Amino acid sequence: MNGQIVRVISNLYTVKIDDQLYGCRARGIFRKNKITPIVGDNVIIDIDNNVINDILPRRNELKRPVIANVDMAIIVTSTKKPNLDLNLLDKLLSIIIFNDIEPVICFTKLDLLNEAELEMIESLRRYYEMIGINVLYNTETNDIKKLIKNKIVVLAGQTGAGKSSLLNKLDDKLNVKTDEISEALGRGKHTTRHVELYPIADGYIADTPGFSALDISEMSREQLRDTFLEFNNYECKFRDCMHNKENDCGVKKALENKMILQSRYNDYLLFLEEIRK
Repeated sequence: MNGQIVRVISNLYTVKIDDQLYGCRARGIFRKNKITPIVGDNVIIDIDNNVINDILPRRNELKRPVIANVDMAIIVTSTKKPNLDLNLLDKLLSIIIFNDIEPVICFTKLDLLNEAELEMIESLRRYYEMIGINVLYNTETNDIKKLIKNKIVVLAGQTGAGKSSLLNKLDDKLNVKTDEISEALGRGKHTTRHVELYPIADGYIADTPGFSALDISEMSREQLRDTFLEFNNYECKFRDCMHNKENDCGVKKALENKMILQSRYNDYLLFLEEIRK
């Protein structure tokens, strides 16, 4: 029978078929072929023996967090404690767009901001929305529920950004464990120990361990360039312009005219160098 993996703990896979859950093991052939079933996989199982017999082709796959067949990624982004990290946000956006997943930014902890800081976040929200990315605050739970309906959604973001807290806001019956932010480190403690899909608002959301280091080495320089959606709005002299050293570059002119966010362009150059190395 066909089902979908909704939870992985150690070598036990929870597979959902209709409204039933089955605890399954993977066939030994998977290990021999170095194949690992992951959350989100559509699988064929033998329900008599509780064994996963086959994994159907994946539409997409993320490595951190480890999940397949994702429709949407909500990047939970703390504005304070831990402080706003635009470099991490932009890297996550590039990885998500590269994997053909719809990105959504969710800013958290706005109650900790002063008036000037709040205006800065509002300005960021307007910019990211202008380039075609949905941006929400974690207090806008009804809007978030509308977005995730009938979708498999992953929450991504640094430790302590409020991913588990957001899940509890969306469905208080989940009671997902959260923890205090370490004042000494300025970052959160890991509270999520495994990947699991939670049924919320007629969709599924994955809560995953927090992280702050991401690898973009799978992308070519050209693929990275194309994940910066706003660059597509400007014409350059050369069709293959990388927007870093070329003359008559429309992107650099837009940057000079403050049509492109300086932090975005700076991150693009950093990522380009990371790929080159």
